Amino acid sequence: MTTPGEGESIDKRQQAAKDMLDDLIEQSGAESTGEEYEIVDALAEGTEDSPVEITESGLKLNLNFGDEQEYSEVAPEEVSAEELAALAAVEAELNLRWPETKLEPSLNRIEMLMDLLGNPERSFDVIQVAGTNGKSSTSRMIDALLRGFHRRVGLVTSPHLQRVTERIGIDGKPIHPRDYVRIWEEIKPYVEMVDKASEAEGGPAMSKFEVLIGISYAAFADAPVDVAVIEVGMGGTWDATNVVNADVAVVMPIGLDHTDYLGETLAEIAGEKAGIIKARPDSEDFAEPKENIAIIAEQEKEAMDVLLQRTVEVDAGVARAGSEFAAVESRIAVGGQQVNIQGLGGMYEDIFIPLHGEHQAKNAAVALAAVEAFFGASSGRPLDIANVRNSFSKVISPGRLERVRTSPTTFIDAAHNPHGATALGKALDRDFDFARLIGVVGVLGDKDATGILQALEPFLSEIVITQNTSPRALDAYELAESARDIFGEERVYVSDDLPGAYAQAVELAEDAEIQSGSGIVITGSVVTAGEARAMFGKEPA
Repeated sequence: MTTPGEGESIDKRQQAAKDMLDDLIEQSGAESTGEEYEIVDALAEGTEDSPVEITESGLKLNLNFGDEQEYSEVAPEEVSAEELAALAAVEAELNLRWPETKLEPSLNRIEMLMDLLGNPERSFDVIQVAGTNGKSSTSRMIDALLRGFHRRVGLVTSPHLQRVTERIGIDGKPIHPRDYVRIWEEIKPYVEMVDKASEAEGGPAMSKFEVLIGISYAAFADAPVDVAVIEVGMGGTWDATNVVNADVAVVMPIGLDHTDYLGETLAEIAGEKAGIIKARPDSEDFAEPKENIAIIAEQEKEAMDVLLQRTVEVDAGVARAGSEFAAVESRIAVGGQQVNIQGLGGMYEDIFIPLHGEHQAKNAAVALAAVEAFFGASSGRPLDIANVRNSFSKVISPGRLERVRTSPTTFIDAAHNPHGATALGKALDRDFDFARLIGVVGVLGDKDATGILQALEPFLSEIVITQNTSPRALDAYELAESARDIFGEERVYVSDDLPGAYAQAVELAEDAEIQSGSGIVITGSVVTAGEARAMFGKEPA
């Protein structure tokens, strides 16, 4: 119902709009069809059944291009046999360099390469993730959240499970082998220049990992991406990834691993990992943040003291799990868990994460805090909860308690140290109710095999010892001797290879008396997890 005055106002607005349309038609040179048309005042008449919707923020044009789900996923691009052959040739070439297990503590070579390439690492913002366990899963969560907030994201993870291209993600998918090969060929002359310069001074050529980081950063600049989520390879200070200056530095829980390179105590290892926390360069841009931010997961006091001291030294802001943020509740749900997280900006409730285990809830809290810090969220200024929920619901973490078969229920997990094995066991115990759980375990020779077996023992009914195809694999029969000391003779079986070991585990699981409550977990190494994924026909992800 309108008053006489309001009716006159509507008529005037409609006539003005009609005159404007007539003028536009005349200016365009088009002929009028002579048909009558009506100008509708949406503000007065409402917008039901109209492509124009009046919202609190203004007018919204609904063009009916399909629902959000229909356009949220891009079909994967096919990879030809020729492209895979070219990738294999590049891999063979790069494998002639130092492997990731061999390094010289220096950033000189990667810094020289970045200079020669025009410093691609400065073309995007950075969230960098270090720590002993949980780096890959947390990095993937950060990647998903950033993409959920409409950023184009590059992702570096390591090591890969099946194909080297998994290490470099753009837009949530591994780099295409064709682009990997192309970028290698583009930067190869510059890599060779660095090799010659380093060798002339008595140093080594660039390692394979250093070259991979060079390819990653060049690919991100080439894309280009808005922000890169970069998982540290080993340590922090001297890791090739650390040629960047991270806006947000994340340190996951620190344990004893790679002690031959990083130190034999938690304090020494924490000192290496703290190297990713840096002072922010001076900037004349008043809109730039004044400090970098450190997000620190739960730590032993010995490690936490070192990390906090580092933040003081470089004048970085800091947020700690259990203090400034936390996973306050985790409930088992079908296909994962429902989590409530106290973030830097407030409480985020009813977040579904399609990953199992309390440790993944804690990883999610760290990931959310990192993204909050990146966007400048603070108390009373949280991120949009709908975006947060939607992003977490799409997270994947291949090889991390990944279900690959339903009968018997079979999981793959890349746990490769005692801390990771303990988290795996607790997750299986909390989230599932197996009457009988059989482990298929293959470990690399440079890992704490005894510690891994001791961590798994309380959770496994039987264990089938095997070995993967890596030259670094610990011999199955040698590992079995250790397993018998821990599990007892009657609980240990041995198989020369992974397919045979899994077949043995299935036979045990299908024991007629307790078949319905049996499960299998394949674990012990990233290589073992990768070969298991390939065995089950999983695509690299």
